[in-house]
Amino acid sequence: MRLYKIIIICTGLFLFSCKKEQPEDPGNTPVDQFNNGVLVVNEGLFQQNNSTLSWVNFATETVNGAIFEQKTNRQLGDTGNDIARYGGKIYVVVNVSSTIEVLDAKTGNPIKQISMLSNGIPKQPRFIEFYNGKAFVPCFDGYVDVIDTLSLEVIQRIPVGSNPDGIHKVNDRLFVANSGGLNYPNVDSTLSVIDPVALTEVGRIVVGKNPTRIQSDMNGDVYVITQTGLNTLNTQLVKVDHQALTVETIYPLPVNRMERVGANFLLYTSSGNTSSLQLFDPVTGFVINPNFIDASLFTTFYGAQYDSSRNQIYCFDAMGYVNSGYIRVFSSNGTHLKNIKVDLNPSKLLIYE
Repeated sequence: MRLYKIIIICTGLFLFSCKKEQPEDPGNTPVDQFNNGVLVVNEGLFQQNNSTLSWVNFATETVNGAIFEQKTNRQLGDTGNDIARYGGKIYVVVNVSSTIEVLDAKTGNPIKQISMLSNGIPKQPRFIEFYNGKAFVPCFDGYVDVIDTLSLEVIQRIPVGSNPDGIHKVNDRLFVANSGGLNYPNVDSTLSVIDPVALTEVGRIVVGKNPTRIQSDMNGDVYVITQTGLNTLNTQLVKVDHQALTVETIYPLPVNRMERVGANFLLYTSSGNTSSLQLFDPVTGFVINPNFIDASLFTTFYGAQYDSSRNQIYCFDAMGYVNSGYIRVFSSNGTHLKNIKVDLNPSKLLIYE
């Protein structure tokens, strides 16, 4: 959701009786090693300190919603935004708590909690990306922090634009969306280009107001969601040539979320009271299926991830932001397969084969 947008929570009742629902594990059976499942980060509620991790075991068809507490004997924190795996470790970015939890990728056992404070002030880390033994973390205070993945120490801060949000690696460059969302209406409108070897910003591209999420296509070109103007919540999809570092095409699509699915993009579009989950071909620049997934199956669509090993799409449903969320699983052709109940506001997951 946009950083400056006031969320009005609406309640609704949706019945999914025709699809299988994976049961919760009432005893939260301890897990020795992660295998054949997904590890989900649930954001929880802002300033409620109730972010969690849910382990979904596909073999036993159960969900353990207390996996982090079992492994660490403490809570995860406030507003977990991202989870990623690199070099045998899991990194969980906890935005409002300003921490990064580092866990063993096989067992989930704790390795280190990295404090993301600057002179006692929260940096508010957002997402995480990796390159050649280093982690890169955009922080809302205007920097991308560089973490050595061996020492797990912050070794440098790279100044970028206002309230950097999304980050994405393409070849030997990192692209960072400078949202400026906390300064609304004086939002930012740029992507920072970072050299991950020199650890410096080497360029800045004007793409449109309040850029947030970033993806890339099979050719390496970059796509970012921006606003269409200063005083509007309408959005658009902007394509950036990754070599020329210039805007190539602007697609007038009201995109709120996007996820790459093979060679195509799954776009969640919303305009007025109408929403849809479309399949977009970045090669032709056309929507090839305007209703690829049935958007009416969702109370609050909150993102998606593609599992290439199982050829499935995991879509997050935040269920009005105040109820336990769901992962709604779809085949690669958009067929609804099952629902998995997790915790509050699921937003990202790790896939284990």
